[in-house]
Amino acid sequence: MSVDLSPLLRRSWIILAAVAVLVAAAGPARAAGAPPESDAEAVLVGDGLTGEVLYALNARERLPQASITKLMTAIVVLDWARPNEVVTVPEFVSTVGESTVELEQGERLPVRDLLAAALIQSANDAAYALAAHVGRGDVRAFVRLMNAKAWELGLEDTRFVRPDGLDKPGHYSTARDVFTLARVAMQRPLIRRLVRMRGETIAGDRSLFTWNDLLGRFPGLIGVKTGHTEEAGWCQVAAARRDGVSTYAVILGGPTRSQRNEDLAELLEWGLAQYARVTVVDADRSYASAAVPFSDERLSLVAGEAGRGIVRLGRPLVETVTAPAIVDLPVARGERLGQIVVSDGTRIVSRRPLVAAVAVGEAGFGERAGWYADQALDEAGGMLTGVFGAIL
Repeated sequence: MSVDLSPLLRRSWIILAAVAVLVAAAGPARAAGAPPESDAEAVLVGDGLTGEVLYALNARERLPQASITKLMTAIVVLDWARPNEVVTVPEFVSTVGESTVELEQGERLPVRDLLAAALIQSANDAAYALAAHVGRGDVRAFVRLMNAKAWELGLEDTRFVRPDGLDKPGHYSTARDVFTLARVAMQRPLIRRLVRMRGETIAGDRSLFTWNDLLGRFPGLIGVKTGHTEEAGWCQVAAARRDGVSTYAVILGGPTRSQRNEDLAELLEWGLAQYARVTVVDADRSYASAAVPFSDERLSLVAGEAGRGIVRLGRPLVETVTAPAIVDLPVARGERLGQIVVSDGTRIVSRRPLVAAVAVGEAGFGERAGWYADQALDEAGGMLTGVFGAIL
């Protein structure tokens, strides 16, 4: 009597999934309650890593965004010009009003310095000088590039009319689009460096000073851009990072500068409090087991190392375990044989290998013979039971 071993000796894989609410990992920590109230016309708080919106108020209402516009100006400039390119200031730039660095016709400055002036001190004349340079003297051509970029980025409720953000009919955005724009801008290393600077000195011995009052005051703040006009009110998109958590807060149409700053600080704190870094995979814990050829024992598969990740508190986590149904011998202790992936439904929180808890050697002749005999007896017993059962 023969026994077909091919189903056992051919390695197969099984995937096990389990859902668990994050309670033990988070311990007594709880996500903050309701988000802080604000008198601004539109508010949004979002996860900087995933883009998930945590809280929104009138986030799709089209509103003037003031100098937050300059984030798009900077993106388009860097699409078409190098930071060390030299810009010659055109005549009309000296007539641009409000916040300026007093550029003069014929001055020659590098793109990098003009970007610093536009992003740190929100200089309108710097924004226009850059627009004229990229647009080859035609600012309207540059604005068309801004709107094309907005379309490319999926900013459906945003339209630009000028590169500086001063009030103009038809120039608008939304809190949701500003959030997306800021995240894209922060992917550019130069923009990322400039928007967290409180001051800088550029060509012409000009000293720049930021309008971002939270820089140096709010722990972990990394940018990004303020804005204010009579029509837009007090606007800002701010970003902060702590312990690997990145949070953005957007305010459009704030009533006062001080209220905007206070609301942003509270919104950022609330957003950061929604997350914690916790252990989601325990080292040496058995997450699966696999059959061992020629044995009734099973090999325990444990996590090779602990896995920590950033999770949103109170959100269920999904553990997905991939492991072999049966192992090939021999197996060394610590040999990688599978993996565990922990996710929260939007992203992977941690991924760790599963390894053999103990070593298992090749089966000897006696073990193989005994196993064959046991299999034969089991099969014979099954056949006899079937025969006598049919007779009875």
